[in-house]
Amino acid sequence: MTVQARERVLDVRDLEPCEPLERALEAAAALAPGEYLRLLHRREPHPLYELLARQGLRHRTRRGRQAPVEVLIWREGDAVAARAVEDLTGAE
Repeated sequence: MTVQARERVLDVRDLEPCEPLERALEAAAALAPGEYLRLLHRREPHPLYELLARQGLRHRTRRGRQAPVEVLIWREGDAVAARAVEDLTGAE
């Protein structure tokens, strides 16, 4: 039996600073095993990355030409969520 990861989506594109950072950290901290967060942001949130690492979280960022920046976030060691992110991103 294959266990499927569960995606949580957080769209912070229309929020004013520092609210996107705060909401992203809150949502990432609440991830359960097998879950990953798809964060939609209007630009790349560089300050977020170190804060995620400190909390034992991994991330992969995707930038589209006209689409929002997507940051996929999962707990380090969560093989189910990591595999789902790898499938989504093609192991970029």
